[in-house]
Amino acid sequence: MQETKNGYKSGFISIIGRPNVGKSTFLNRVIGQKIAIMSDKPQTTRNKVQGVLTTDDSQMIFIDTPGIHKPKHKLGDFMLKVSKNTLREVDVIMFMVNAEQKLGKGDEFILEMLAGNPTPVFLVINKIDAIHPDELIGIIESYKERYDFAEIVPISALQGNNVENLLVTLEKYLPEGPQYYPADQVTDHPERFIISELIREKVLHLTREEIPHSIAVVIDKIRRDEENEDKIHVAATIIVERDSQKGIVIGKRGALLKEVGTRARKDIEMLLGSKVYLELWVKVQKDWRNKSTHLRDFGFRDDEY
Repeated sequence: MQETKNGYKSGFISIIGRPNVGKSTFLNRVIGQKIAIMSDKPQTTRNKVQGVLTTDDSQMIFIDTPGIHKPKHKLGDFMLKVSKNTLREVDVIMFMVNAEQKLGKGDEFILEMLAGNPTPVFLVINKIDAIHPDELIGIIESYKERYDFAEIVPISALQGNNVENLLVTLEKYLPEGPQYYPADQVTDHPERFIISELIREKVLHLTREEIPHSIAVVIDKIRRDEENEDKIHVAATIIVERDSQKGIVIGKRGALLKEVGTRARKDIEMLLGSKVYLELWVKVQKDWRNKSTHLRDFGFRDDEY
């Protein structure tokens, strides 16, 4: 951590919202590279992902939390706890909503969570590219009736519309402080975590229905190839809950698993800046989302939050 420069601002910003409102898309847009996985399936993010944006005048540490939803298993309890706990750790809260969705019970639940919290709350209305501009006023009014927001900012994270204005406004609310991370660091997560998330993203994209929320990815090893120092050997295991799911993930004659590997390898090579040999396995761990020991083994640790 560097010493505080006169007038330099730094702080932590939590991004909360219902599943699938575009939190990870926003984070990747701001950081300029993929550190949070994206999917059209809700509840994609499971751990809080910190993205670091450093400029000459400020450093913003964004915390992309799991989409807030009613838990159906211990993994869901974990995800909700992660989201709630970040609200006590930050300088600004970004409550992100989807412009295409009407204010619903999920949004009401989040607003109840925010009640009495002294931290400034921004209402960030995402996906404005998908609606007619005339609809925006009604959306803003429906939320203003329920909460006294510090700022209301409409954006399109996908297209980048008004994102720069949001960043300028966020900076105004940050306190003067030190540069917590080196200027070239974009996340505090280790490479193992990001690699596992990149693999999980490809499974999400290539499967549907029961599979997405039933998988975890464990990195077994990352090491330089003994015969070729320019290549990195990555071995990972995709965990599923049932034998039928294992068959789906592997696919006919291994076709789906091969496609997962091909797509993931490209992203991992971009991340590591090196050629990668990716080895994937699929393992059944029955009902792992409801077993505390398995959740800890797969990186979901209560004591970290």
